[in-house]
Amino acid sequence: MTLQELRYFVAVADTGHFARAAERCHVSQPTLSTQLKKLEDYLGVALFDRSLRRVTPTPAGREILRAARAIVAEAERIRVLAHAQGKGGLESLRLGAIATVAPYYLPHALTVLRGSFPRIRLLLREGLTAGLLQALAAGDLDAALVALPVEAEDLEVEPLFDETFVAALPKGHPLAARRTVDPKALTAAGVLLLEEGHCLREQALEICGAAGAASEELMATSLETLAHMVAGGIGCTMLPALAAGPSGVRGAAGLEIRRFKRPVPHRTIGLVWRRRYPHGDTLHDMARCLRQGLPADVSAARSASTNSRRPPRSPS
Repeated sequence: MTLQELRYFVAVADTGHFARAAERCHVSQPTLSTQLKKLEDYLGVALFDRSLRRVTPTPAGREILRAARAIVAEAERIRVLAHAQGKGGLESLRLGAIATVAPYYLPHALTVLRGSFPRIRLLLREGLTAGLLQALAAGDLDAALVALPVEAEDLEVEPLFDETFVAALPKGHPLAARRTVDPKALTAAGVLLLEEGHCLREQALEICGAAGAASEELMATSLETLAHMVAGGIGCTMLPALAAGPSGVRGAAGLEIRRFKRPVPHRTIGLVWRRRYPHGDTLHDMARCLRQGLPADVSAARSASTNSRRPPRSPS
């Protein structure tokens, strides 16, 4: 049994597909399949049920997967520690961000971080929550900006900011005549949603009470597409404050933005990373730095003080 075989095992479990796992591991599919067959022969159990459309771990495979993830993560930790010792500190950070945050917050966040951590190179990746958490578990990302809470084991969580939601309406819509809007009113007006996989879709369904009422024929892949659909008079939607602000769709022709009635719905965005990540101290410092330099449309997370367990220290 080798570390590489365990990496292949984790990759297939994450992707549910041998070809995609091989692509992620930068090997050919026959090579990956051969190594996994050797691992199964060594262990004496079948690790995957190959009869389904999505390759799924067997019951025995699921038990072994927990241990395999821990071993792969610890090996990555050793590699990063050794690299850091040789180079004198953290040189680069692979940072992911959910698609409803990345375009509107990352430019600001990068400016803040570069001012306090000029020696750290930031490598960015945009995606959906599930994919980013999988990449974290596999060691393909070092940290991620996601909407909280997250259901994942062995993660450090630093809440950064609370972001309110606003209503996006077509110009001239009856709801636009009001100063504030009841979230439930969007459902009757025809609420438009992001496609499956976006956590913001589930939040909109809950906040607007739109479960079973949203049109499955009118789903968008991005907030920009939603805004253009609304501006075209197709329906209404709910946007995060940053997406509706100066760096987003504010001022777009054909679009009206209104606040929601109290209690105003909001979400909390946080920075998450593996608990055994060797540069956790630096990420705690980065989180504090980001909370101290937030854009105008958001506020520091209310729960941040209970999640920041370390005293401040000077950034390195």
